[in-house]
Amino acid sequence: MTATCILEMDNIIKEFPGVKALSGVSFKVKKGEIHALVGENGAGKSTLMKVLSGVYPHGTYSGSIKVEGRVQSFQNTSDAEKAGISIIYQELSLASNLSIAENIFMGDEPTNHFLIDWDSMQYRANELLDRVGINIDSNVLVKHLGIGHQQMVEIAKALRTESKILVLDEPTSALSTSEVDVLMNLLVNLKEQGVTCIYISHKFDEIFRIADSVTILRDGQTIDTKSIDSLNETMLINLMVGRDLSQRYPKRQRSETKGEKVLELKNYSLFDYKESKERLHHINLSLHKGEILGIAGLMGAGRTELVSSLFGAYNGKSEGQIFIEGNEVKINSPKDAMKQGIGLITEDRKNLGIFPVLSIMENMVIANLDNIPGKVMVQESEENLLCDMFVDTLKIKIGSIEHKITSLSGGNQQKVIIGRWLMRKPKILILDEPTRGIDVGAKFEIYNIINRLVEHGVAVIVVSSELPEVMGICDRILVMRDGTITGEVMHEEATQEKIMSYAIGGSD
Repeated sequence: MTATCILEMDNIIKEFPGVKALSGVSFKVKKGEIHALVGENGAGKSTLMKVLSGVYPHGTYSGSIKVEGRVQSFQNTSDAEKAGISIIYQELSLASNLSIAENIFMGDEPTNHFLIDWDSMQYRANELLDRVGINIDSNVLVKHLGIGHQQMVEIAKALRTESKILVLDEPTSALSTSEVDVLMNLLVNLKEQGVTCIYISHKFDEIFRIADSVTILRDGQTIDTKSIDSLNETMLINLMVGRDLSQRYPKRQRSETKGEKVLELKNYSLFDYKESKERLHHINLSLHKGEILGIAGLMGAGRTELVSSLFGAYNGKSEGQIFIEGNEVKINSPKDAMKQGIGLITEDRKNLGIFPVLSIMENMVIANLDNIPGKVMVQESEENLLCDMFVDTLKIKIGSIEHKITSLSGGNQQKVIIGRWLMRKPKILILDEPTRGIDVGAKFEIYNIINRLVEHGVAVIVVSSELPEVMGICDRILVMRDGTITGEVMHEEATQEKIMSYAIGGSD
């Protein structure tokens, strides 16, 4: 028996000022399948899902949407939810100071004689939590949950509305390996219960693990829809980017001799004020000019705490010594770090990286106003000149530098942030999860940018949860566990097994 289509989107066209985001996209999903939606950043995936979920109301786009054969004209997200469509974004939207039950039933609380029926709400919330496999009391506040459990609460919230189509946008970007396994198993179980899933991800291992079929978008157009069984990873990459990317990590000539030492930490420790405990213990490391130093480790190993404290952006007290080019320095704030020639590209692009209310140009120059001519007033012509130069150099795809940075894809937002720090001509550039949530084509371009930086003598630190990434681009890899460095692996001897043995406590 041939599965019927639960969703049909036909010839969807969506335009923004100066940009045609979708150019006649057609997208069909069979009932009861897990359907992957892939494409480079800027391909149109998020825009298409915002059309589907009512974020962009009927009339702001052309084309048609059918759910179970019925034409839909959603004016808002509530209309889409009534039709059985729920979307869970990469950045979760839970109220942290409310309970799990209150979050699940927010805006639709069960009542008894015009008062909230708390017993009923808790009972029904516990049923939904049981359905998604969480054994936690629904009275627990969301702020006490880890990111994996928060993800499950979002799914439970979607199931409350009896969703027929569940859309997940990069759902595993902040999850640990065990949490990813739990989510994968849940989606398979929901599929068996008749829930259709649209799965957006740049992680091919997840797509090939759970998807039944995949639709590829490129430059706002539908390239193809294929059964996952008919594809391999190389074929999927070629369809996404329109070119062969068999070399995932660009080659770089590595020097046999180390450059001069740019950074050194001696017995560096960090006490966390919030958690009242030591997060880093006696860290010793060095970084050399023209070197890419990788920092690997499992979640909670202390990688982000190390680089954010080095940038003066961690709420804690550090001890030990920091040397920049042989001189001992004190770094108590980002301003101190910037004066020493250190730049940090944070892992949390949305909350700590971009300024969403500002334009592309303003986001790029905001850390460099002291370097732009004009003592009292910044000269706009100088800003424009600098931004245009970096937009061209970094191949940032934009309509205008005056547009809001939120109009850009994740990969292009990341390039704007890189441009921000390149303007300062840093001695040391730290990149914390630089390619998280970014497609394979944009990753390749960012790797090329990093390579060009080290060719010009910049010392680079890359923190990444993706072992192939640190192995592919780094000269040396330091592995962390429980706030300490447990091992060092050179590029030529790096294997996933060796790195993981240091990360989990074994030895090679």
